[in-house]
Amino acid sequence: MRVAGRGEGSLIWIQLAIGLVLLLGGGEALVRGSVGVAIRLDISPLVIGLTLVGFGTSAPELVACIQAALAGAPGIAIGNIVGSNIANILLILGVAAVITPIVTTREAFGRDGSVLIAASLALLAAVLAGTIGRWTGAALIVMLAGYLGYTYVTERSTPDAAAQVYAAEVEEVAPRTASLAILLLLALGGIAGVVVGADLLVDAAIAVARDFGVSEAVIGLTLVAVGTSLPELATSVVAAFRRHGDVAFGNILGSNIFNALGITGATALVMPIAVPDEIIRLDVWVMMATAVLLVVFAVTGWRVSRREGAVCLIAYGAYLAVQLSPGVRQWLGLG
Repeated sequence: MRVAGRGEGSLIWIQLAIGLVLLLGGGEALVRGSVGVAIRLDISPLVIGLTLVGFGTSAPELVACIQAALAGAPGIAIGNIVGSNIANILLILGVAAVITPIVTTREAFGRDGSVLIAASLALLAAVLAGTIGRWTGAALIVMLAGYLGYTYVTERSTPDAAAQVYAAEVEEVAPRTASLAILLLLALGGIAGVVVGADLLVDAAIAVARDFGVSEAVIGLTLVAVGTSLPELATSVVAAFRRHGDVAFGNILGSNIFNALGITGATALVMPIAVPDEIIRLDVWVMMATAVLLVVFAVTGWRVSRREGAVCLIAYGAYLAVQLSPGVRQWLGLG
C-alpha cells in the first residue's frame, strides 16, 4: 500500500495511521514474543533485558531509519534518531513521571546514566561531522557492543541494583501463559508488523513533508520520532500505572543508548547519512540538553517528581511549537 503525491491527502493520512498502528502492535508483539521464547529457552533475565527488550523496543526506529536512508530521505533517518531521544525524555518520561514519581538509586543509575551521556556525546560528534559514514557507524556499534559486554560480565559476577531493573523489565513484558509455538508466531508477526508499518510510515512521512512544504528533517524529528517511540511509550506508561517507575526509567535510558549507538550505527553501515544543517544548528543540541536534564533530575533526590515530569511535557510542547512554526524556524535561521 503505497501512496504519494498531492491530491491524495486523505489516503496519506490513512496510510500514516495504519503504519503507526502496525508499529505499535508489531513492536509490542516482537518484544513480548521474543522475551517469551528466551524465557522458555532458559536465557537469563539479564541477557534478555540487555538485548531483547532494548533491541525490541528500538526495532521501529531501526527499520524506519534504514528504510528512510535507502529511500533517499536522510533527514527522516537522522531526524528520527535525534527526535526519538528527545521524545523519550521529554514526552515519555514526562508522562510516566506525571502518572507516578520515578524513583531511582545511585547504584541503579550510576553506570547507565554515564553511558547515556557518553552515547549522546558520541552521537553529537557524529552529527557535527556533517555526514555519518560507515566507519563512524562501525565505531558506534563497537561502543554499544562494549557497553553490553561490560554490563553482562560485571552484573553476572556481581549483581547490583541495575541488574534488578533489567530483571524487572523482563517481568513487565513477559507473557504470562503461552506455548513456544505461539510465542514464535508472536515474534515473527511482530517483525512483519514493524517492517510493514515502518515502510508505510516512511512513505507517508515523505508525502506529508512534500504536501505541507516542510523539510523531511522536521517530519523525522516530530511525526516519525513519536510514531517509532510508541512501544517505549506503551511500556513506560504501563510500568508507571503499575508503580514500577524504575522499569519506565530503565526503559528510557536503554532506548536512548540503543538509538544513539545501535540505530545510528546500523543505519550508517547500510547507507551513510548526510545530516541536514537544521539538525546540526538546533536539534542535536536539544537532544544533548535533554540528556543532561535527565541526569540533573535523577541525581537531585534520585527521583523524577510529578512537577519535573510536567516541566518535561511543557518543554516538549515548546519544542514541537518551534518545529511546526515556519515563522519561528525562519527567525532562528532554520529555514
